[in-house]
Amino acid sequence: MSLKEQLDNFKKQQVKCQTTLSNIASSRAGPSSSSSLSRPVPAAAIGHNKPSAPVKFSSDTERLQLINNVRKAPVGAQIKRVISLLFETRQAFTPEQINERCYVDMHANKAVFDSMRKNPKAHYDGRRFSYKAEHNVNDKSELLSLINKYPDGIAANDLKDAYPNVTEDLQALKASEDIWLLSNSQEDIAYPNDFKCEITVDDDFKSLFRDTEVPSDFLEVEKELKKYGFKPVTDTAARRAAEQKYGIPISQPKHKKKRKQEITKRTKLTNAHLPELFQSLNASSSRN
Repeated sequence: MSLKEQLDNFKKQQVKCQTTLSNIASSRAGPSSSSSLSRPVPAAAIGHNKPSAPVKFSSDTERLQLINNVRKAPVGAQIKRVISLLFETRQAFTPEQINERCYVDMHANKAVFDSMRKNPKAHYDGRRFSYKAEHNVNDKSELLSLINKYPDGIAANDLKDAYPNVTEDLQALKASEDIWLLSNSQEDIAYPNDFKCEITVDDDFKSLFRDTEVPSDFLEVEKELKKYGFKPVTDTAARRAAEQKYGIPISQPKHKKKRKQEITKRTKLTNAHLPELFQSLNASSSRN
């Protein structure tokens, strides 16, 4: 490509970018509405009385390059950018406002617009897009009410996108003992701290628990724990190896020998109705 052709392409890019900036500046208008807890807050439009001065390419090169890179990005990357905007702000935006805030032009890219309408993390009311959380709660009291509806527990991961400081509220509810926040091998589970909750245990689970035999050797118990991905606190194999190495006898459970109680003269006779128990005592008394 010759130098003249390169200069012509550069001039065409300048014209295209200038048109894009003019369109963005002209779209900065929209009614503002009051905020509420149950609905996302519509993004406030930036009003202007005077027409914006045209932005020169030379004074806004970095921003124009960013716009160009965003709009050339794959559909998935653009959707992620919009979802991040909705999640962080918790406001409702029109496609024009989204274009202004994160440079994703939904009107020019139908694939992005259609994917956003079907995205499980986005809500579209016909005009604005807003973030759609797994559970519609907005503060600590609503969070507690939700957890109380799940006597079998609810995963903390399902609550983390409800509102920005939900993790801190979970810890606060745990500290105040309003809930139990227990952890298994994979995630935290929130349980209501309410003994009125009725938890039904299947008979099959009960029989499985009762029929399970625990090995008498604790080494076998540790092997079973490791088999299912749990790390035992004790290490019986290492302890036994150390005992054999240093000549320490392996500790065995000590069985206390029960001393047979003999009946003597000092024995208090409380079972006089069983005379056969006192034959030895009577015999010894007669010898003396």
